[in-house]
Amino acid sequence: MEMNREKLCTSKADVSSESAYHCSTCHDDEEWSNTSRGRAKSRSLSASPALGSTKEFRRTRSLHGPCPVTTFGPKACMLQNPKTIMHIQDPASQRLTWNKPPKSVLVIKKIRDASLLQPFKELCVYLTEENNMIVYVEKKVLEDPAIANDENFGPVKKKFCTFREDYDDISNQIDFIICLGGDGTLLYASSLFQGSVPPVMAFHLGSLGFLTPFNFENFQSQVTQVIEGNAALVLRSRLKVKVVKEHREKMTVQNGIEENGVVSTNLEKEVGKQVMQYQVLNEVVVDRGPSSYLSNVDVFLDGHLITTVQGDGVIVSTPTGSTAYAAAAGASMIHPNVPAIMITPICPHSLSFRPIVVPAGVELKIMLSPDARNTAWVSFDGRKRQEICHGDSISITTSCYPLPSICFRDPVSDWFESLAECLHWNVRKKQNNFAVEEEEF
Repeated sequence: MEMNREKLCTSKADVSSESAYHCSTCHDDEEWSNTSRGRAKSRSLSASPALGSTKEFRRTRSLHGPCPVTTFGPKACMLQNPKTIMHIQDPASQRLTWNKPPKSVLVIKKIRDASLLQPFKELCVYLTEENNMIVYVEKKVLEDPAIANDENFGPVKKKFCTFREDYDDISNQIDFIICLGGDGTLLYASSLFQGSVPPVMAFHLGSLGFLTPFNFENFQSQVTQVIEGNAALVLRSRLKVKVVKEHREKMTVQNGIEENGVVSTNLEKEVGKQVMQYQVLNEVVVDRGPSSYLSNVDVFLDGHLITTVQGDGVIVSTPTGSTAYAAAAGASMIHPNVPAIMITPICPHSLSFRPIVVPAGVELKIMLSPDARNTAWVSFDGRKRQEICHGDSISITTSCYPLPSICFRDPVSDWFESLAECLHWNVRKKQNNFAVEEEEF
């Protein structure tokens, strides 16, 4: 179903012009995205206000990095770099706005969860009948017997547009996304969009729900606010990952999609090499796999060897992923508005190997060490797991396409509430105060 392509902005009324983002990295990404999808880019996300003079800039929060127009004394300032990866905006000013009213919505439901059937039906009825919206649903969701055999739901189901993961491209047809489930539904939504991502509204109907701030009880009013453009956003940075493998094997192509789920046009054919690209929201995990030997991989930063990881593996994560696998491996938890990439070893064979944080935009490269005893395995947000052999490489940097997650209140309040409710951060029995002694007469 053909839809008009609307442009999405995440700034205030005066959004930044496209010229503020003319950097070689971003343009390389856009060209790759356009080539892989076979059509022009449908929407763009703006992560900063228009860059004016330093007098116009007002810094109101300390959760973001230095402004590109920062001055140092009366005469010194930051050299303008055309290769700037991203500009950081005050988190308090990140608001959702629509250039045109949204018409299509993608509803993602956790599979094999009977408790979500009734909320899913209520939401779809509300979207189709009361808001007259076009609802996209994954085909395997409608194959659930409880939905397929429900005669009352039949008229609503006939209005759905269905798709199949790894077969159908819906990136230019979705205005915003609604997730029903846990954090896995948000990760799955991210994997469906290898370029620009529509705004995501996530309802907490799963087990943990760290990334899903909305409760389903009052979903009608909350969805209406989003449709009207009255919502705060947190831009969750993603990682652009490039995997280069030696000795490319022949793969079967079906409807433009490879067997491993990578769009065939993303497969850059080099001499004896296979190149695949992924957009990752949480983390890239390189581990030793089934081998009993320690993993032995080299980590490069901007072409310089910084360390060799000997242990169970290494995690390269976004700030969003810092509260996932990285936190379990002993890393710090970072607010999603902080522009950074985390490097966390998994059970390193060294007492001094501590997790580190590097600036967003650097390029990391991970390869097997020449003297490694065994191969390694890599996964992306827990999916697309594959083996890494000698001569293969994994390049990682900050993506130009963040995931705009709609906030329940604001980026700061939502994050600390998730820390308290889901991870019980700093929960302990309080210390008793001193008893007031009565004065002796």
